[in-house]
Amino acid sequence: METVVLPNTPPFERAYIEHPGAVALIPLRQTGGEPEILMLRQYRRALDQIILELPAGTRGWEEDWLACAQRELQEETGFRAKSLTFLGEVWPAPGVSNELMRLYLATELQPDPLPQDVDEEIELQPMRLSELAAMARDGRIRDAKSIIGILRTIEYLQQ
Repeated sequence: METVVLPNTPPFERAYIEHPGAVALIPLRQTGGEPEILMLRQYRRALDQIILELPAGTRGWEEDWLACAQRELQEETGFRAKSLTFLGEVWPAPGVSNELMRLYLATELQPDPLPQDVDEEIELQPMRLSELAAMARDGRIRDAKSIIGILRTIEYLQQ
C-alpha cells in the first residue's frame, strides 16, 4: 500500500502487485492447408471453469524473455520452437499490477516436452486460425491475451 498524490485530488491509498512479467505464445503449425494454433483448455480457479487460451506463463525475475518463452512452450504444449517472433507487449491488468506480457509467435515446432507445473492440468487443442479469429471477434474466446495474440498473428501473417 502506498500513498498517491495527484495534482488535483487529495492523497489516497493504492496497492498494486509487483510482477516480473509474463509471456504468451502463439504456437503456429502449417498442416498442409490452413494454419493452426495449439490452444489450451485449462481450468482457471478464479473463473471456476475450463477456458480456451494460448499457452502463457510467468517469467522469473531475472529470466531472459526468450528463455521463458521457450520453457513455457515446452511445459504447456510439449513442443520447442525453432523460431520465436516478437509480436509486441501488453499490460494485462494495469489497474492492479505492473505486469508486462510479451507475445511471441512460435513456429517450426518440434516435440521436446518439459514436465508441466504441478498445479496445471492442460489439454492441448489444435485449432484452425480462421476459426480462432471468428471466436476472438464474436466473444467465444474471452481471454484477453488470446484475443490479442490471435489477431496480431493474423496481422503478422498478412504482411
